[in-house]
Amino acid sequence: MTDDKTQRPAEQQRDMGQRQMVHDEQQPVQMQMQAHYANGVSCPKCGTINEPEARYCASCGALLHTGSCPNCGSELDPDADFCESCHHYIRPDVCSFCGARFNENDPYCPECGSPRGGIVCPTCFTLNDFAFCKQCGQPLTEDARQIVEQLRRHPDYQQLVRVAREYNELQMQLPYSSDSDMMSEEASILLRERVLKLLAQDQGIPEPVIPKPKYPRMSQEDLNKQKKEKLEQLSKMLDRIAISPSSSPAKVRNYAMAQKPVGVRLAWMCNYKNALHSSPCGCAKPQLGGKWIILGHNTNQEIKDDK
Repeated sequence: MTDDKTQRPAEQQRDMGQRQMVHDEQQPVQMQMQAHYANGVSCPKCGTINEPEARYCASCGALLHTGSCPNCGSELDPDADFCESCHHYIRPDVCSFCGARFNENDPYCPECGSPRGGIVCPTCFTLNDFAFCKQCGQPLTEDARQIVEQLRRHPDYQQLVRVAREYNELQMQLPYSSDSDMMSEEASILLRERVLKLLAQDQGIPEPVIPKPKYPRMSQEDLNKQKKEKLEQLSKMLDRIAISPSSSPAKVRNYAMAQKPVGVRLAWMCNYKNALHSSPCGCAKPQLGGKWIILGHNTNQEIKDDK
């Protein structure tokens, strides 16, 4: 009993010494954790503490640092130049038409001469903050018109416009509604050829070449098949001209609007949120790139900036 009693203080001292060593070793780690929690950024979405310099949450990917729209107060990415809530351009120090920096008090951009308050489209009278009309696509500045002219000379753009026009022509065609309708159409074609041949012979042309009708009618099945083929062609072309990220939101908007073909229902899919916009003019960060995609039926509700 005496030996056990005499050994207990020594054992207790060893235990205390070991605990002190563990405590001393853990203290720097605890201090680091405390510093991490004190200086780190808490995710507003999931609560995870992130590194002070982090922009996105390491756990859920949410944006850690946000600003607010000076017009409506909505939360905004610090790199955004357009509010998707109230649809206003929010950068007073950057020209929305060409991307040049200017003084906040300048009424006109010193680079392109565009007015700060926007440009009214001469075609549809819509007030615009950007170089292309968001309503009808009309180029509104000299730079925008030059981009359009450059694209018109490019073979890929020429092919895109041609296929879009062919699809638009198919959209205007009426298919046969019945067998009797088809027979009546065939009789009309024969009568047309006979009349044109007689008129040519009266003018001294013995063997005239009669051109085929520009928009020959066809069955609903054949018409749908041709439309589908044209849409597939257009979709591949639009994928090829997708716009890569750039440092200038204005340049991305201008180039994307210049390459948009007419006659096809399109939406701009941005790389920022993978959201659909009626055009890149409705995206807060078009500088991240994006592409035009073909819309099907009943998809207006998916377009983010439609009012």
